[in-house]
Amino acid sequence: MTEQRPVTNATAVKVPTLPDAQTVTSVQHWTDRLFSFRVTRPASLRFRSGEFVMIGLMGDPDPATGRQKPLLRAYSIASPSWDDELEFYSIKVQDGPLTSKLQHIEPGDEIILRPKPVGTLVHDALLPGKRLWFFATGTGFAPFASLLRDPQTYEDYDQVIVTHTCRDVAELNYGRTLIENLHEDEIMQELLGAENLAKLTYYPTTTREESPKKGRITTLLENGTVFRDLGLDGISPETDRAMVCGSLGLNTDLKAILEGYGLKEGANSDPQHYVVEKAFVG
Repeated sequence: MTEQRPVTNATAVKVPTLPDAQTVTSVQHWTDRLFSFRVTRPASLRFRSGEFVMIGLMGDPDPATGRQKPLLRAYSIASPSWDDELEFYSIKVQDGPLTSKLQHIEPGDEIILRPKPVGTLVHDALLPGKRLWFFATGTGFAPFASLLRDPQTYEDYDQVIVTHTCRDVAELNYGRTLIENLHEDEIMQELLGAENLAKLTYYPTTTREESPKKGRITTLLENGTVFRDLGLDGISPETDRAMVCGSLGLNTDLKAILEGYGLKEGANSDPQHYVVEKAFVG
């Protein structure tokens, strides 16, 4: 039974207690290690799909002074630039300075959000191309959750391939659910267009648990499995563009693989064939 409490003038108006505070509107726990949450969006915040911001909570009081310092980490914004709220996708680290606290947030709680978005996983950092690859591991899917809901992604490319590699099948649920909703949600169908969504290919893999496709995406690229599965000849700097977001090991390995195909790494100031996100959540 839910306890009902009367709303009084004292409780109706909530005064922010954190600097740059935003209010949590919803939380969903996907596994015992992964969760997503949505927060209010500052009216003045403008960002490009794929960028990240610094978010966090106040740390524990200093034993000597009692003062608290903010614990901030870089988090990719998982919602697209047109969304009224901001969505984030996070791992749970039981002894992590921030995520040990952040995993317990509930709707109505406040988080710190520094409204200064930056990042390299944006369309402006890539030269025009025909095929766009998203390579993600774990919560590295977050910026692609934003870009997959951005009409520009489909307007700029003839084909969009999103790969997501996790240890277990359950860890794929956030991305799988999002992509299913793109095809089933009437609003997303109207916004993106059925003809554009037909350009999207989802390629999930697992590294520990058995699944329809098991293996690290790097291995599957190197041995040609990905190309055979998708009916492609390979990756070429003339046609292919890529964005990479995952563990340091994945980023390093994929950089070598992509450059082996002749692709060059780009940046906001120097658009090229592929980009890598260098901000990490811990």
